[in-house]
Amino acid sequence: MLYKEALRTTRRDEMIDITRQVAALVARSETEEGVAVVYCPHTTAGITIQENADPDVKLDVLMRLDEVYPWTHPKYRHAEGNTASHLKAMTVGASQTVPIAGGRLVLGRWQGLYFCEFDGPRSREYVVKVLR
Repeated sequence: MLYKEALRTTRRDEMIDITRQVAALVARSETEEGVAVVYCPHTTAGITIQENADPDVKLDVLMRLDEVYPWTHPKYRHAEGNTASHLKAMTVGASQTVPIAGGRLVLGRWQGLYFCEFDGPRSREYVVKVLR
């Protein structure tokens, strides 16, 4: 099963917890055992698994990515002016694969799935492929 989910980001850089939405799609698929592949079809956004208990983790991750990839740099050449967002997306990656067991995502106690926006605000989408 292939599902496309839309979302609207509200800031230039943000991490949106999509764990519940993906879990609901897995439940809808009625897949007891398999994997869910969560994919971002954008070059300035990504998908990651990260701690979902302390919201400061998201802030720390975004802060550090900003330090490593500043929005402006005298040697950036990309005409659109969003080189930093492309670099952040490359670092985070475009997808995550999560096992499914007993009809549920197999994530650690403190883990969540995040859509990572690096060039917002925008209308975005992500794709979930459930494989049995």
